[in-house]
Amino acid sequence: MTAPIPFFDGHNDFLLRLLKSPAPRAETWLGTAGAGHLDLGRMKRAGFAGGLFAIFVPPVSDGPPPDFRALMAQPPYALPMPPQMNHDAAQPVALAMAGLLHWMERAAPQDFALCRSGPEIRAAMAGGRIAGLMHMEGAEAIGPDLDALHLFHDMGLRSLGPVWSRPTIFGHGVPMAFPGGPDTGPGLTGAGKDLVRLCNELGIMIDLSHMNEAGFDDVAAISDAPLVATHSNAHALCASPRNLTDRQLHMIRDTGGMVGLNYATFYLNADGRADAGTGWDTILRHLDHLIAELGEDHVGLGSDFDGCVLPDVIGDVTGVPHLFAALADHGFDAPLLHKLARENWLSCLDRSIA
Repeated sequence: MTAPIPFFDGHNDFLLRLLKSPAPRAETWLGTAGAGHLDLGRMKRAGFAGGLFAIFVPPVSDGPPPDFRALMAQPPYALPMPPQMNHDAAQPVALAMAGLLHWMERAAPQDFALCRSGPEIRAAMAGGRIAGLMHMEGAEAIGPDLDALHLFHDMGLRSLGPVWSRPTIFGHGVPMAFPGGPDTGPGLTGAGKDLVRLCNELGIMIDLSHMNEAGFDDVAAISDAPLVATHSNAHALCASPRNLTDRQLHMIRDTGGMVGLNYATFYLNADGRADAGTGWDTILRHLDHLIAELGEDHVGLGSDFDGCVLPDVIGDVTGVPHLFAALADHGFDAPLLHKLARENWLSCLDRSIA
């Protein structure tokens, strides 16, 4: 049996599933719970060589949360934006999730390594261990004095998205709506600009995936690092505010940055539907467009595993080899497959984190 192509994944929400799982966390991580999109056993079988593991503090609700999957299955939609959350509420949850990522390494030290630099990522992979990087999706856990950023950096934080789809003290995210564009509000606040500068100083990559257009432009004007969107698609093919316009793609390309293809069907389908029946043709159209606008050295994978409605043709992490087979059938040769799978991400991380 042919070994799977090893790949690096730009975004997953496994830590949130681990935090909320009713099963014992060892079962959820080591692969005996059999739920969700990821666990250690399936990752190893699929060729998952490394990835960014997101710390995401979910919205607080007095009642049951909306059924986002049902709402997003019938466009047009404009889902209610969760209210801003302060760092006093967000920080304990974020710390718990950071602790879970450290625990994952202790629970499987021969198979998983929490990494803090490009050389550490490459060393883990060379030793047959999955390289995990700590990412933060929405910076609610960082207070206005930014002191907590130093703490999280010491714990391993190397990638940070200042916003998710709700406002923070640093800036504004795009709404969960369809159709729409990313020009949805003001740019970074003064604190947001200070956050970007400190991330540059510390070697923390800035993730633009959920940021509105004005905030995107502010980061581009301030940051001296490559522009990166860890899990986003092409707005020209799916008019979601979460997707990137060609102008934004060109700005990312010109800084030597990266875009990770998001498998979420509501960011793939031209009509914005959450539809597990989405097929390879739709996925391939986005990859073709991203490569055409960014160049083949600036595109990778950003699955959104455990955080989205996936196409059934992928299903979970074990479907990624099927994705590579579809890409090969589409005409992508072996050098391009390896760039998309891992090499582009590793090269970008070498330039982006410290």
